[in-house]
Amino acid sequence: MSATRSLELADRRGASRIVKWRIALILIGLGLISTGGLVMLDTVSPSRYLGIVIWMAGAIIVHDGIIAPIVFGIGFVMRKAGRKIPIGVIAIIQAAIVVGAIVSLIVFPEVIKKSIGTQNPTVLPLDYGLNLVVFYGVIAALTVVAIAGYLALMARRQKLRSASIQD
Repeated sequence: MSATRSLELADRRGASRIVKWRIALILIGLGLISTGGLVMLDTVSPSRYLGIVIWMAGAIIVHDGIIAPIVFGIGFVMRKAGRKIPIGVIAIIQAAIVVGAIVSLIVFPEVIKKSIGTQNPTVLPLDYGLNLVVFYGVIAALTVVAIAGYLALMARRQKLRSASIQD
């Protein structure tokens, strides 16, 4: 068998494995969605369905209209910035932005409601704005640590690679 034929067979086997994984993940996702739908039908009052639909539509709009374009734009700008930023660093920064955006979406309603005020002060007892700022600081610090670790790992691999080439 020729080398070209062997590569073609290997490519087909790899593609076949990818297709099998995709099908498995799709089936798992559909199973989880179905389970969530059944639990919702069993536990949520039908009068609340409209609110859930509105919340889901809002989540899709915020994700597709705000978060995704920002993350894409930052990644695009970083890739064009002299092409000197490693893809791993870009991925770490994008992940931090996504986590920060998701937590912001969860916490902003509490911040707004706390500023408006409630009849019962025990409903929102914390300083959610301050907590969000502290969270951003922690995310920034963890991002710096992750980038430093990634760059150290890449430098170590490069050093080992160049040492093995010289031997």
